Amino acid sequence: MSIGTKVTDEGKRLIIKLDEKFDFGKVQDFRLAYLDLSEDINHIEVDLSDTEYMDSSALGMLLNMQKSLNERQFSYSITHCRPQVARILKISRFDKKFEIS
Repeated sequence: MSIGTKVTDEGKRLIIKLDEKFDFGKVQDFRLAYLDLSEDINHIEVDLSDTEYMDSSALGMLLNMQKSLNERQFSYSITHCRPQVARILKISRFDKKFEIS
């Protein structure tokens, strides 16, 4: 599995689940995961429970997602972070743009 998507909460939440590496090789797949969203979706969750490695391009992909979807009012979260990934997100101050757990 590279990137999986699932819609939950009665069609209101999109979950994007990544595998062990979140890096430049995922650019196209990550972008495709949030294109053509239903009007019902109001929250996007990025599930990093399997992610052991992420690089600066992954941070850029997260920011680009927010930027490309800015015409709609979404809330965003990054969930199930392993300690090493949570540390990268915190150092990069992503806790100011995303709810992180």
